[in-house]
Amino acid sequence: MITDLVTAAAEAAPGPATTGPAGATQVESAAGLVQSVDWLAVAPPLVVAVLALAVLVADLFLAERHKPLLGYATVAGLVVALAFLVPLLGGHRSTFCVDATAPGAGRACSYTADGFALVIQALVLAGALLTALLSLDDTRKLPAGEFWFLLLSSASGAALLPASRDLITLVVALEVASLPAFALVGIKRGDRRSSEAALKFFLSSVTATAVMLLGVSFVYAATGTTHLTELAEALDDVPARFTTLAATGVALTLVGFAFKTAAAPFHFWVPDTYVGAPLPIAAYLSVVGKAVGFSGLILVTVLAFPAYADVWGPALAVLAALTMTVGNVAALRQDPARSRSAVRLLAWSSVGQAGYLLVPVAAGAYTDDLQAGSTVAYALMYAVVNLGAFAVAALVARTSPGNRLTDYRGLHARSPLTALALAFFLLCLAGLPPGIIGLFAKVTVFRSAVDAGLGWLAVVMAANVVIALAYYLKWTALLFRGAEAAPSPAEAAPAASPVAAEGRTAAAPAPLVAALVLTTAAALVLSGAPQIVLRFAGGMLF
Repeated sequence: MITDLVTAAAEAAPGPATTGPAGATQVESAAGLVQSVDWLAVAPPLVVAVLALAVLVADLFLAERHKPLLGYATVAGLVVALAFLVPLLGGHRSTFCVDATAPGAGRACSYTADGFALVIQALVLAGALLTALLSLDDTRKLPAGEFWFLLLSSASGAALLPASRDLITLVVALEVASLPAFALVGIKRGDRRSSEAALKFFLSSVTATAVMLLGVSFVYAATGTTHLTELAEALDDVPARFTTLAATGVALTLVGFAFKTAAAPFHFWVPDTYVGAPLPIAAYLSVVGKAVGFSGLILVTVLAFPAYADVWGPALAVLAALTMTVGNVAALRQDPARSRSAVRLLAWSSVGQAGYLLVPVAAGAYTDDLQAGSTVAYALMYAVVNLGAFAVAALVARTSPGNRLTDYRGLHARSPLTALALAFFLLCLAGLPPGIIGLFAKVTVFRSAVDAGLGWLAVVMAANVVIALAYYLKWTALLFRGAEAAPSPAEAAPAASPVAAEGRTAAAPAPLVAALVLTTAAALVLSGAPQIVLRFAGGMLF
C-alpha cells in the first residue's frame, strides 16, 4: 500500500522526470526507501528503551511509598528483554538495509542480530539485571525514578551497540550507553566525591568521543561510506592521495573505544570514577562498560578495518602490554587501610583485566584466524566473577561504609559463605584452582598471543599474571585471618567499624543475596565445564 502511494505521488508530480525510464528509476528509488522493520531482531534493545520511558513517566505519578515498584519493574523488564534473545538464537537477521554502493555487493545493513550481537547483548542485559538487583536497596537513598531511567537508557544503548553495523549507529549507541552513565556516577546529590568522579568521567569521555568522531569523518571522507562491510572493501582500494587520511582516521576511531575499555593511557578516569560512583554503578561500568568498548573495538577492527591491520595490530599489542602492567602494579600498591581501598583495588584490577582482553584482538591482526572468540570468552568469565566480587563488596559496605580491605579481615568468622564466595571470585580472577574458569580463560588468551607470533606479549602477560597473584592472594588470605589480639592505634578505627563491633554482617536484602547466589552459581558451573564458554564464544563469530 505504501509503495502504491509512493508510485502514485511520483506519477502525479509534474515534469519529464516522472515519465519514461528516468521516472521509473525515481519510483524504484523512492520505493526502495520504504522497508519493513524486523521487530523481533530489534526487540532486546527496544524493550529496554521503551521500559526506560515507561519508568520515567510512571515516576511522575507514583507516590513516594510506591517508588520501589519501579525497581522491580526494571528487573522484570530486563528479564523480558533477555527472553527475546531466545527466538533469535541460531539465526542471522538484519534490518535497516540499503543497496550497497559497490556493484554486486548486495545489501548493506545498519543492524544485524547475529551470533556475536546476541552473546554481547546477553552479557549486557544480564549485567544490567544484576546491577538492578544490587541497586534495589540502595535506591532508597537516591532519586529512584531518575536512577532506573538512566540505568535502562544506558543498557539500551549498550545492547544496541554489538548489533550496529555502520559507524553512525555505532557512535550513537556508544553515546547512548555513555551519557546516562555520567549522571549515574554523580547521582549521589551532595556528595563531593561523586560529583568530582562524574565530572572527570564526563570530560575525559567527551574528549575521547570528539577524537573518535574526527576519525570517523576522516574514514568517511576517504571511502564515502559508513557501513562496516563496505568499509572493509573500500579501504582495500583507497586512492593514493587519501591513504594518510584513511590511516589517521582508523587510528583516531580506535581512541574512543580504547577509552571505553580503560586501556592505558586512557585509564586515568577509572579509579576515581569507581570510588565516587554508587557501588552498583561501579560494578555496571566494570562489566557493561567494558563489554561496550570491546564489542565496538572488535566490530571496527574485524569487520571494518582489516586492511589496516598493520596500523591497529601493533598499537593494540602495545596498549595491551601497557594496560595490564599499569593496572596490576597500581593494584599491588593499594594501602589496605585507605578508605574505599577494596573498590579502588577492584578498579585497578579491572584495568589489568582489560589488558588481557586486548591480547586476542591484537593477535587477530597477525593471523588469518579470528581471535575475537577468546576475548568474548574471557569477557564472559570476567563479567560473572567481577559482578560477584562487587556483590560481596556491596554486602560488606552495609556494615562497613569505608569499604577498606582491612574491613574484610576475618570475614569467614562473621559470614563463612560470603567469605568463601569472595575467595572463589578472587581465585577465578587470579586464574588459580578451584577457579578453573579463570585459569581456562587466561590460557586461551595466552595461546592466542603465542599462535599469532607475539611471544613478547605472552611473556609480558605471564609476568603480569604473577604480579596479580600477589594482591589477589593477599586479599584472599585476609578473609581467613583472625583479628589481632592487640590492634595498633592505626588499626583501631577500622576495628571499631560496625562489622567488627557487631562481630557479624547485617542481614542482607533478598535482591542482593539473589545477585550473589546467581554469580556464584554461574562461576561454579563455568568452572566445572569451562569448555562451554569457549565453544559458545567461538561458534558465535560473524
